Amino acid sequence: MAKKKTDQKWDFKATKTLLQEYLAKGTEKKDINLPDDTIKIDDLNKKETLNRIYKMVDGVIAKILSSGRPTIELPSRSSSNIIWDEDNDLLLLGRQIMEKQFHSLTSVADITRLMRVLEIVDELLVKDIHATKREIFYTDVKLFTDQKNSDKSIEDVASMLYTTRNSTHIVAAPKGTCVGRLRIRDRNDIIDLEGLGSGGWTISPMLDNIEILESDAEFILVIEKDAAMMRLAEARFWRKYPCILLTAQGVGNVAVRMFLKRLSKELNLPVFSLVDSDPYGHYIHSIYLRGSKRLSYESPFLATPNIKLLGVLTRDLDAYNIPNEVRLPMTKVDIKRTKDILNEDFVKQNKEWRDDLNLALKLKIKAEIQAFSTHGFEFLTEKYLPEKLSTGDWI
Repeated sequence: MAKKKTDQKWDFKATKTLLQEYLAKGTEKKDINLPDDTIKIDDLNKKETLNRIYKMVDGVIAKILSSGRPTIELPSRSSSNIIWDEDNDLLLLGRQIMEKQFHSLTSVADITRLMRVLEIVDELLVKDIHATKREIFYTDVKLFTDQKNSDKSIEDVASMLYTTRNSTHIVAAPKGTCVGRLRIRDRNDIIDLEGLGSGGWTISPMLDNIEILESDAEFILVIEKDAAMMRLAEARFWRKYPCILLTAQGVGNVAVRMFLKRLSKELNLPVFSLVDSDPYGHYIHSIYLRGSKRLSYESPFLATPNIKLLGVLTRDLDAYNIPNEVRLPMTKVDIKRTKDILNEDFVKQNKEWRDDLNLALKLKIKAEIQAFSTHGFEFLTEKYLPEKLSTGDWI
């Protein structure tokens, strides 16, 4: 897959120089070397996943025949087994193992749900089709009783097989949108994301069917809010500033984060996030950056460690004269969340990030991306983003 060349001249020479310097630093490694005390997860094809299922089932049968007391072992996903790998800036799963027993009254419902999901995964892979998490719940409502139980079993099955959830053909409902300088292939269909209008392409959760063909983008911009995405899409921001725009309307689900990871790696592009200036926005950025605790076993396939926080930074509010009337007071919950983020090891190692969060605590204010519209609807696309990119004012 080759990166397409463009004849269009880049309007901001300083920006392009900064982006080239960004890439020259080699901020993301092509191959991640995981620490010895963490588990290794593989992104498997259909045949490989089925082989692991059959091997696991054969092991259960062997235990039944030998002792009559079968068990299943899988990595523990408790908080005590989540490790921050400073070298790769990822949250990873440690090597603690938990055991589920078929003969224990306390685990009979749990193990039954797990085996039911495993049966469904086998069916999906054999038929080469996909199902959403919601569909899995509705296959046996009486057994699962609540979707949180089927969701837990889905994650248990993936970690038990030491593979990504995408490899099980169980996907989240489509959520994110992507638009800009990119062409992809979805099985037999070639899609040009630059010619899809303001709506963009809904990121497919069936990423095993998606092939990245080419792009002449200079960077990727991940946007928290759908309203901000609409503003940039309507302005055709990617035409003047060759880029790929992506939004998940909040925290990115598995498909969005995995697609962003692939874009960053295959196209070797700088990645930036544009989020609200509040603790939730910083949290969203951190999920893209180093993964989530709940899905720490998949972090190497979901996290984008080279993503930079472009805005909205607390210091931007004064720098761009955002009026006090559109700044919001931080609530007690906001203050607690900000302090919790400051206590994370990966934030403690980043002085600029700490300084911006501490400034928010000092001022006890927050603001949404839309606060820039007080200076006019075009301010975000014509002033704020171009200046931030051309000056390298990011974290």
